Amino acid sequence: MNILKVGILASGNGTNLQTIIDKSEKKELPVRVVVVISDKPDAYALQRASKHSIPTFVVKPRDFADKVSYEQKMIDILKSHDVELVVLAGFMKILSPHFIGAFRNRIINIHPSLIPAFCGKDFYGMKVHQAVIDSGVKITGATVHFVDENVDAGPIIIQKAIEVKDNDTAETVALKVHQIEHQILPEAIRLFAEGKLKIVGRKVFIEE
Repeated sequence: MNILKVGILASGNGTNLQTIIDKSEKKELPVRVVVVISDKPDAYALQRASKHSIPTFVVKPRDFADKVSYEQKMIDILKSHDVELVVLAGFMKILSPHFIGAFRNRIINIHPSLIPAFCGKDFYGMKVHQAVIDSGVKITGATVHFVDENVDAGPIIIQKAIEVKDNDTAETVALKVHQIEHQILPEAIRLFAEGKLKIVGRKVFIEE
């Protein structure tokens, strides 16, 4: 089986990155993380990658004249490592059509809610979970989706739900959602690597 070359964009702690690395090293995923890029030099995701001898790069928007040149730097790095799939694992920047066009239907994102609920430009990190608590919904979850030009609106690959209990807080919901993120993101990557995902309009069909 061919090993898919994956590039990760991450802004934070990198727990999803760690899960992908661990599963690939155990041969549970037919992929290899070949590069990790962050917009934040202090992102712990970079240390996680370095511990596994994975090349890392810090690309900060403020170091570039405009968004296109900033994104082009990331595109160049990813292409220089022959990346076949780009995974956004807690990446806090919204990508423009310029970046998306360079990896059309080859970028996936994990979002900590059941899209189309609690998603879009202003929903990220703990803001999502606090909105879940404030709204009084009884279920939330996580979504893996392809990335297109609209924020958190690309074709959905996998979703998984959790129950929101009366005594839950934004913090306890975040912990529960994180656990299912670590299940469904690797599964989505595996399906992509095995060529089992087919996009038809707004829908993703998973082939047996």
